[in-house]
Amino acid sequence: MRVHITDVRSGDRLSEDVFNAYGLHVLSKGTPLNEKEISRIFQHQIDYVSIEHRESPSAAIAVMEPEVKAPTTTVKAPEYNPLLRPLYHDAVAGAEQLFERASIEGRIYEDDVRESFQPLVENFRTERDVVSLLLMLNTQDDYTYQHSVQVGMLSYYIARWLGWSEEDTVRAGKAGFLHDVGKCRIAEVILNKPAKLNDEEYKEIQNHPQYGYEILTRSFKDEEVALAALQHHERIDGTGYPQGLSGEQIHPLARIVAVADVYSAMISSRVYSEKKDLHFVLKELYELSFKELDPDITHTFIRHMVPNFIGKRVELSNGVLGVIVMTNPTDFFRPLVQVDDEFIDLSVVRDISILEVNM
Repeated sequence: MRVHITDVRSGDRLSEDVFNAYGLHVLSKGTPLNEKEISRIFQHQIDYVSIEHRESPSAAIAVMEPEVKAPTTTVKAPEYNPLLRPLYHDAVAGAEQLFERASIEGRIYEDDVRESFQPLVENFRTERDVVSLLLMLNTQDDYTYQHSVQVGMLSYYIARWLGWSEEDTVRAGKAGFLHDVGKCRIAEVILNKPAKLNDEEYKEIQNHPQYGYEILTRSFKDEEVALAALQHHERIDGTGYPQGLSGEQIHPLARIVAVADVYSAMISSRVYSEKKDLHFVLKELYELSFKELDPDITHTFIRHMVPNFIGKRVELSNGVLGVIVMTNPTDFFRPLVQVDDEFIDLSVVRDISILEVNM
């Protein structure tokens, strides 16, 4: 019988081979479906599978779907919730208002945070393609406020991927959203300076975590959210600021926000830095995970981000355009790419790499 992936039960067995939208084999007939296999089906954005009949009379009625035609290599447009774009822009505008109020009053208010960010959180729960979100929502305007929203979004997803409770996952999103609020006390001439900062200006920038901590402790009773703001520039190897903490001295929430913060900063265009490709930045994060960023959190982030690149158009280093059709479980950053009717396995063809990923 044919069932929706959300109705698959652990232990169900495939009655037919499973292929993705590009005709590539994903799982074989007869495979028992457990957490690993179900996750793989999700990663390939396959909605329906055929399973062997369940013997139990109490089994839930399968959601029927008309039989589909044989898989083809036609590229499908990415699907995402159309409500997210206006909600995202509302959240960016809300972040700007929060910063302005914090600058004037030295504090922010729970209702303002909830009104700005919570509607976006509600829609994050049903959106699984984080890469499409970032490609759709990442613009060149309002870096500081857009960055706050992106870090809130990514912190939410990282906490969820780590298996945190819903309450703690929402707290992680909130901490990410508010992590840079201390920048409201930094002069715009420093924040937006197109040239390299001098020593005095750099020292002032390094004060923003402390400023944020002061604002948030004055605003909420939640010490963890304030600690995330204070410690999001601390590094596992002790090279961060403002306190030079290392390892387990850094709060887990701050370690999550740090990964989200670095990723968002690297993929964004700023007055002093051109944005980098989403796929390329994951490789840079991987390198940082061996010294500066929490390795478990970073690798969890990478493992869950990489499958979202399936179906995205890419420009290769040889100038050819293609589509990522399968990721490589042992070499995250060298997937299988379809170019017209041919396939290039970048894990084998080592002299070609991905330059840029697009929708």
